[in-house]
Amino acid sequence: MAKRGGDQVVFLWLATLASTTVLLPFGLWHLIASGLPPAAVPFVIATILLHALYFYALGRAYAAGAYSLVYPVARGLGVALVPIVALLVFEERLSPLGTLGIVLVVAGIVTLHVVPAGGASSGGVTGAVLLWPVVTGLTIATYSLVDKAGVSRLNPVPYMLLLEGGCAVLGLPLLRLRGAAVRRELGRWPTIVLAATMSALAYTLVLFAFRLSKTGYVVAARELSIVLSAVIGSLWLREGRLGPRLVGATIVLLGVVCIALAR
Repeated sequence: MAKRGGDQVVFLWLATLASTTVLLPFGLWHLIASGLPPAAVPFVIATILLHALYFYALGRAYAAGAYSLVYPVARGLGVALVPIVALLVFEERLSPLGTLGIVLVVAGIVTLHVVPAGGASSGGVTGAVLLWPVVTGLTIATYSLVDKAGVSRLNPVPYMLLLEGGCAVLGLPLLRLRGAAVRRELGRWPTIVLAATMSALAYTLVLFAFRLSKTGYVVAARELSIVLSAVIGSLWLREGRLGPRLVGATIVLLGVVCIALAR
């Protein structure tokens, strides 16, 4: 949905405003009932800054390259980096089946990147096109680790509210810097609300999963959405043949199945 926006950065910022509105009654109720633990504050601040960078980088990535390539490259870096850092930070050791699953997810993502959109040469994908997806992937890896620690100190619902609300505040200068784009994107408010609701619900579930499972497993299992991105990129956005995309997407799906069966 962001990819089809006229200004992807503005679209994503407006989505954070809508997400904040959706989350406000639930998150506020938790905060009033339980308060904000001081130990959670550094993680909340860190995740707001990281997600603000993530939304900006993702918007630039969507503007610069094909969705069905940008999305897998951005997500794949997080899948590859998180288990390594989580081992060092949280001492999370993966089972052989879980490790195989993560390897398959990364392999599927690489396949999606290497296989060209039109089935020919991939030489048209330049370093400039890949810069923002790489930045996006690095921020995903970093905020995933921060959020794993953060939700161990604060319930995921108010945590998500503060995250989205903080990003919305940081994006307020866009009203002045890109006022025309804001007004234009507001004309697509049903799409913005739909994207915001789906995104807020999905990542809130991820935050709850961080409380229950190892970080590497959760981050890799999220990439089931790459299967949908391959279909959307080929059929809806007309970015190339569906068959080659589904090869990589199927590998990702097999990896997620391994992760689901792992301990």
